[in-house]
Amino acid sequence: MDPAQPGTGVLLLHGFGGEPASVLPWAEHLTAAGHDVMVPLLPGHGTTWQQMAKTTWEDWYGAAAEGLAQLRARHDLVFVGGLSLGGSLALRLAADRPDEVAGVMVVNAAVDMSRRGEWLTPILKHVVTSVPSGYDLKRPGVRESGYLRKSVKAGHSAMKAMRPLQAALPRITSPLVFFRSVEDHVVSDVSHELVMDRVSSADLTLHLLENSYHSATLDNDAPFIFEASAAFVSRVAASRTAPPR
Repeated sequence: MDPAQPGTGVLLLHGFGGEPASVLPWAEHLTAAGHDVMVPLLPGHGTTWQQMAKTTWEDWYGAAAEGLAQLRARHDLVFVGGLSLGGSLALRLAADRPDEVAGVMVVNAAVDMSRRGEWLTPILKHVVTSVPSGYDLKRPGVRESGYLRKSVKAGHSAMKAMRPLQAALPRITSPLVFFRSVEDHVVSDVSHELVMDRVSSADLTLHLLENSYHSATLDNDAPFIFEASAAFVSRVAASRTAPPR
């Protein structure tokens, strides 16, 4: 393996049924700040919802883990982040690979979906195969790219991953910043409350977003997310040595 290069890598992950475009402006800001940023397309995404129905949480997590491995081959310090489901995957990576993740940045990460009616999903998947997708943006004239319908089967897989993720939260020790929209019509407050209460990170920050809905990386508070993320990466990178390889 070639020796790791100086600098930092950042893995950013998009949400359920979405595409890399939802976090691309975030990635561009971090790239401009001098970081090596990777934004993979998760399996089953970017094609049709029928293709997504053939994939599971394990497939999405596998792609995220592969992205982390690729960045770790190039850099000693790698940060992970994501929007919604992407944030869930980032948290699980940080829990499973604490020595490989220098820091975590999540935006409206999903850790508990029980208060949004997802408890019906195991029943619903036997009745219908898909339901309409709704994108949650406050900013006028902006639309998140992605599927117009979402696979109920894939949604059930995401839901089943929530309890193991909750159980894994105490294993997270990396510095963590959570960006949380005050008004989010997709993910309830239970998610960020669980993260803030259970993770073991000594360096833990919650930023409340007053002027955005769920897809905040494309919404009114996006510039703040980008600037605060860049400052977080720079601060953490400057304060620590590289994790063991």
